[in-house]
This record gives sequence, C-alpha cells and structure tokens, in this order.
Amino acid sequence: MTQSRYLKQMLFSGVGREGQQRLADSRVLLIGCGALGCVLADSLVRAGVGLVRIVDRDFVELTNLQRQVLFDEQDVADHLPKVIAAERRLRRVNSEVTVEPVVADVDWSNIGELAEGMLLILDGTDNFEIRYLINDISLETRIPWIFTGCTGSVGQVMPVFPGDSACLRCLMPSPPPPGSAETCDTAGVLGPAVNIVASFQAALALRILTGHAEEIERRLTIMDVWSSSFRQVDVSKLRESSQCPACQRGERLWLHGTQKSSSTILCGRNAVQVAPSQKVMLVLTDLAHRLQPSGEVTANPFLVRLKVSESFGELPIEMTIFPDGRAIIRGTEDPTLARTLYSRYIGT
Repeated sequence: MTQSRYLKQMLFSGVGREGQQRLADSRVLLIGCGALGCVLADSLVRAGVGLVRIVDRDFVELTNLQRQVLFDEQDVADHLPKVIAAERRLRRVNSEVTVEPVVADVDWSNIGELAEGMLLILDGTDNFEIRYLINDISLETRIPWIFTGCTGSVGQVMPVFPGDSACLRCLMPSPPPPGSAETCDTAGVLGPAVNIVASFQAALALRILTGHAEEIERRLTIMDVWSSSFRQVDVSKLRESSQCPACQRGERLWLHGTQKSSSTILCGRNAVQVAPSQKVMLVLTDLAHRLQPSGEVTANPFLVRLKVSESFGELPIEMTIFPDGRAIIRGTEDPTLARTLYSRYIGT
C-alpha cells in the first residue's frame, strides 16, 4: 500500500493509519454498476478498498452517460458490459487494489458464491427483487449491507446490521407491487441526486470498513436534492416491534428461490413472458399514463402496450402488460434482457 496516495484520507481522524490498513484488507461486494454503482465503485477504489467485486448484467447505453460517471461514448460504441468498462476505468484510477468484474444476473443460485468472503455488501441495484435477495443473504451470512435507492430527485439509504438492526423486510415486509412505484425509466433521475445519495452510502461503507460500525445510528435517511430536504427516521426499535419473518423466524423466501419473478421464452415469437413473484392487480390507466414518456403507448381495458423509444438491438422492443402484472416483451429471446426491461419500465 502506497501510503502517500491516501495521505489526505489518513489525516482524517476517522480513518488514520489503522483505518487505511483496514480498508486495504477489506473485501466488498457491489451489486449493480449503474448510476449508484458507478459512484460507489469509484469512491471505494479511490479510497483504497483492497478488493471490490462488481456484478452487473447490463451493457453501456447512450442514455447512461447522463449520470453513470464511469462510462463514456466509446464504451457505448464498443457495446461493453458495464462491469468490463468500469474495471478498465478503475484500473487506471488505482492499480493497487483488485477490481473483480462479474458479468452475471444475480439470483438465488449464485449470490451465495458471490458474497463468500465479503465484509460488506453494497446495493447499487435498481429493483426490489434483488434487494430482498441481498437482504436474505445478509441475514443468512451475517454480512452487513447498505440499502440504497434513487428515483427522480429523491434518494434513501439504510444500513442493515444482521441481528442488530432493522432489515429491509422490517421496513417493508414485501416489495411494492409491479406498476405501483416509479422507476428511473418512468420518473427519470437527476445526476446530482445519484451522486449525493451514493456518496452518503459510500461514507457509511468507509465507516463500517474502518471499524466504526457501532457508532452508526440505525436510521433510514431520505433526501430530496430538488427541494433541498433531508430527514431521518429512527428504525432502531423496528426489528423488535415488526415481528419480521426474516429477522425473527429465519424466513429466506428470495434466497431459497421461492419468491422470484419468472420468465418464459415464447417459441417462434421472438418474445419473453415475465411474470411477477406475487399476484397483483394493476390499474392500467395509471400505468399507461406513467409509461407515456418512455415511448408509444396504447391501451384498452385489457392491456397496455408500450413501444419502447430506446434501442436495445436490431429489433424494436414492444411490451404488452396485463392487469395481473404479466408482460410479454417482444423483440428479444433473452430472459435476462427481458427481466431488465420489466424492472425498468414496470418495476419489481
């Protein structure tokens, strides 16, 4: 470890020489390399975290460049997976640390292997299904994680210390139903909001990794950069009062694969059907209104159809969404891409 690189950081009393060595010895799993993940990865690598394993299933697109700070136009032209483009950039930033790029769709079958040996898990994702899976593996392995989300101008952050603080299911027993919550692809997202929220998360990560976890207040932090508002909710008693099935009874629905969305390739139709993990009943008129900025929308009492304005390959993408939350995504036979599109435009 070249200490002169980290001199200014080591001068800060919360880090010091001992804390810097702790960072060098740390191993962090970052799931998601979109807007949040880019800021997190950049912050951790510059801070000298010894190993950062970054996992993402997506590739770089032109619309990413407004807020995903590790990528540039050449990455778009090269059609690079996000984690590969990120690793190349980060290697030039700090060659002393190890960045492990993993191009994968994180699910119940591989998250255990990905988390093995990690000291902390960071949420850089954009959907609740993966967050509940992270919550399960955190509780199962006792590895702390930090829940983070950002849509529009609003972000929220909450650290989870298994056995000691509220978990995600204490806060929200189940994910919001598909179509009930805004996503970045329907409500948009401001770059400054991402940077502030992810930087707050990164600061929490550094506090944990340098040995200051006990000093962190068990709170949910909500910030809105557009209205310049900041508030914190005390969740220190929530674990005891919520009767959480995950914390108190050891339920692991997502980790055991019993709670997940499903996808089916529709043979001969160049389409994939994606179904939500729970039964829902969408209000199609509300959904049609929310999808208007995303492309050409048509609707009737039985379905909503979206012709996506963005390009995801040679063929145009058309999504047909039904009241029960099912969607037929035409223009691809790739289940991973189909689930990504479902998450972007419909939600978890």
